[in-house]
Amino acid sequence: MIEHGGNSSSLDYRSIREIASNAGAGATAGAIAATFVCPLDVIKTRLQVLGLPEAPASGQRGSVIITSLQNIVKNEGFRGMYRGLSPTIIALLPNWAVYFSVYGKLKEVLQSSDGKLSIGANMVAAAGAGAATSIATNPLWVVKTRLMTQGIRPDVVPYKSVMSAFSRICQEEGFRGLYSGILPSLAGVSHVAIQFPAYEKIKQYMANMDNTSVENLSTGNFAIASSIAKVIASVLTYPHEVIRAKLQEQGQMRNAETKYAGVIDCVKKVFKSEGAPGFYRGCATNLLRTTPSAVITFTTYEMMLRFFRQVVPPETNKSGDHKREEERKSLVNRRGDDEEEKDLGLRESQAQSKKINTSPIPLGSK
Repeated sequence: MIEHGGNSSSLDYRSIREIASNAGAGATAGAIAATFVCPLDVIKTRLQVLGLPEAPASGQRGSVIITSLQNIVKNEGFRGMYRGLSPTIIALLPNWAVYFSVYGKLKEVLQSSDGKLSIGANMVAAAGAGAATSIATNPLWVVKTRLMTQGIRPDVVPYKSVMSAFSRICQEEGFRGLYSGILPSLAGVSHVAIQFPAYEKIKQYMANMDNTSVENLSTGNFAIASSIAKVIASVLTYPHEVIRAKLQEQGQMRNAETKYAGVIDCVKKVFKSEGAPGFYRGCATNLLRTTPSAVITFTTYEMMLRFFRQVVPPETNKSGDHKREEERKSLVNRRGDDEEEKDLGLRESQAQSKKINTSPIPLGSK
C-alpha cells in the first residue's frame, strides 16, 4: 500500500509539473501572439459585427484592412488598435491551464492499452477540453468583444476598464450577459477538434519524413504545421465566430433597432440581410491574423515548453533511494546477498519501465 501511494504521488507530481509547464508556455506564447496581431483582431471583430467600413469621401475603396486602420487611428488614436487586449491577456493563463488539464486527462482516459491515441479519440479529447475552456473563460471574451467594438458605437456609454465592464454587465444584464454567445462558442469547439489533432498529425508526418522524433523538429517545421492546421480549422468553422461576436456585442447597445433573440434568430437575420457572405464577413482578415498568430503561438509554445521543463524541477528521487536502501538492509538480514540483489534489480527495472511508459500531456505527445 505504501509503495502504491508513493507511485501515485509521483504520477500526481509529474501531472502537475506537465500542466504547469504547458499552461506557462501557452500563456506566454498566447500573450506574445495576441499583442502582435491585436490590431487585426479589432478589425476582424468589427467586420463581424458591423460589416464593411464606410468608403472614404473620395469614393474610392481601397484595402478593407488599410481603410479600417485609418478610421481607427483617426477616430480613436493609436490606442484604439489595442482595444480588448487586456481581457485577452488576463484570459490566457486560465484558458491554457483549463485546456491542458482537461485535454491531458481525457487523453489518458481515451488512449488504447498500448498508449496510442486514435484520430477520433484525439478529436474527442480536444473538443471536450475546448468546451471546458469556453465555459470557464466566456465572460472575458464577452468583455473583449465589447471593448473592441464600443469605439464605433455612438449609442453606448463606453466601459472604462475590464473591471468596469464586468461590473456593468452584471448590473445591467445579470449573469446571463456574461455568457452571451456561449452556444456558438461551444459549437466552436469543432475548431479546436480540427486544429489540434491536425497539428499533431502534421508534426508526426513531418517527423516521419525526416526520420526523427516530434521533439526534434525544427522551428520551421512547427511554423508550417501550425499554419496549415490553423487555416484548415478557421475556414471550416468561421461562421460560428460571426454569430458569437454579434450575440456578445448586442447587450451593450441600448434602444437598438436590431436585436437577436438567440442563435437561430441571429442566423436567420444575418442570412436575410447579408446572404451567405455575411457568415464569412472578416474571414480574410481573420486568416491574415490567425496564420501568423498560430505560427507565433505554437512555435513559441514549443520553445517555452522546453524552457519550463528545464526550469520546473523534476521530482527528487531522494525518498525513493532512501526507501530502497532500507529495503536492501532488511532483505540482507532475512536472505542472502544473491536473493537481495535479484529482488532489487527487478524492482528498479519495474520502476524504470513505469517512467518510460508515462505519456506526457502536451500537444506534441503521440
